[in-house]
Amino acid sequence: MTNHMPARGGRLVLTLALAGALLAGLPSAASAQDGAALKAAYLADIEVMRGKFLGLAEAFPAETYSWRPMEGVRSVSEVLMLIAGEGFAFAPVALGLEGTMSFPEMQALERDVTEKSEVIDYLTRGFASAQEQLEGVDPATLTGTQMVFGQERTTADMVLLVAGDMHEHLGQLIAYARMNQIVPPWSR
Repeated sequence: MTNHMPARGGRLVLTLALAGALLAGLPSAASAQDGAALKAAYLADIEVMRGKFLGLAEAFPAETYSWRPMEGVRSVSEVLMLIAGEGFAFAPVALGLEGTMSFPEMQALERDVTEKSEVIDYLTRGFASAQEQLEGVDPATLTGTQMVFGQERTTADMVLLVAGDMHEHLGQLIAYARMNQIVPPWSR
């Protein structure tokens, strides 16, 4: 008898393809329940990232905040300030909101704020700002599309884009920690 089920890797690819098709195919008249599920998942992910970024920010000694693995890449403080700025400016954009900070302001902070206590303060406030804005969103408004970066995108696409970017920088900071013999707090 032949097994018509794809191999494990094939099932994963099939599952991801179906999930992508479902997300991409959300009509603008989708239910508020779909919007509520998207909002809840995004808020939960933001909360997990908040804990991990703040845990790493605390774990790095102040003298390592200027450390970078090589010329031309962000330092520890620059990665953390990028994420703080994303909380103010970029995370809300995924849900079609205006950020509480402009992108030029975000870039200036990344460059200018380097002291550990100040970075942690901005990081805390950035995540709080994102959470406050996201919690105030009407889920029924999250099922349409928006014009972002010159392309029409669904809200689900934007949530995946923004969360993916933040997770990428979390991985970057974990690598920085490991290079500096710092164990991420959640893996002790």
